[in-house]
Amino acid sequence: MIARRMSQLDSSGIRKVFDLAQKMQNPVNLSIGQPDFDVPEEIKTEAIKAIQNGINKYTVTQGIPELRDGLIKRLQKERGVNAEGIMITSGVSGALTLAFMVLVNPDDEVLIPDPAFVSYKHLANFCGGKPVFVDTYPDFQLTAARIQPHITKKTRILIINSPANPTGVLCATRELKEIAELARKHNLLIISDEIYHDYDYNHAFDSIGRYYEKTLILDGFSKSFAVTGWRMGYAAGPASIISEMIKLQQYTFVCAPSPAQYAVARSLDIDLDNYISSYKKKRDLMYDGLKDTYHLIKPGGAFYFFPQVPWGTDEKFVSAAIQKNLLIIPGSVFSERQTHFRISYAASEETLKRGIDILNSLSRQ
Repeated sequence: MIARRMSQLDSSGIRKVFDLAQKMQNPVNLSIGQPDFDVPEEIKTEAIKAIQNGINKYTVTQGIPELRDGLIKRLQKERGVNAEGIMITSGVSGALTLAFMVLVNPDDEVLIPDPAFVSYKHLANFCGGKPVFVDTYPDFQLTAARIQPHITKKTRILIINSPANPTGVLCATRELKEIAELARKHNLLIISDEIYHDYDYNHAFDSIGRYYEKTLILDGFSKSFAVTGWRMGYAAGPASIISEMIKLQQYTFVCAPSPAQYAVARSLDIDLDNYISSYKKKRDLMYDGLKDTYHLIKPGGAFYFFPQVPWGTDEKFVSAAIQKNLLIIPGSVFSERQTHFRISYAASEETLKRGIDILNSLSRQ
């Protein structure tokens, strides 16, 4: 017998497209959010060295001290965040799962931007909570004014994702300060998903953890170091929450992969400027190629666009794109609306140009 909680989950629309991509011949794949560059050689060398030196067994549940200490110092230096506690997790998805299971009681309300990363809604439902959607259309800006009307006595958590998946939009410092004031007034916990913080093209990234002490920061290395398969993330924030997440990790993930922990600990200061500059160039290439045909917001970070479909619903439009060998994601995977679609520009410039040509031809149907 299948547990009733599973009825709250549907297979990820992103994974469905990913599975479809495996069956297509040379598709123009603008669907999956993973960097198209390989892991930097310095990081691979450290991982190989760790494996060869026998670092292949369990670590302590919370992660090796060398990595945790390095991250605490970086959070303070680069984001002005003084986290009480920190733990290493099996990716940010692992951190999200632990956080929701530790924090969400049945009927608790979780405020989620619309659109937003797919896991937030499903994890809230899985834990018996109630996702409450904060509409951010048409500019995708999460603001205190948009959040305020949705706060009730049952509101427990606010999710922030900046830069955001699927829109690439960042929260500006002024907005973060206003949201922090609102959260403090209503004693909310903020979960700040900062996995894309390195992909900040205007040097505008700021963390709400700088302004609000009841913030749980989730971050990792999948996007920055292109190690999506290594499952390396972390959670930092109030000690009382981190200690409960560590307790739960003992009985679930046990620990993050040990060779990857050591490799990342020795690679925290690697220079990513060339990679980020490359993605800024790709963003501009795609924006310039589509801006006259589609209604779209130029993202300040991450590596996504979230354009409005020029006709039909998102699923009809994406189906037509697939017929032309182009893989994109329907916006309803991320949203309560069926009006947009997501493009990932984590691809070669040649692939992006092919995608632009197909999308411009589709707009005229």
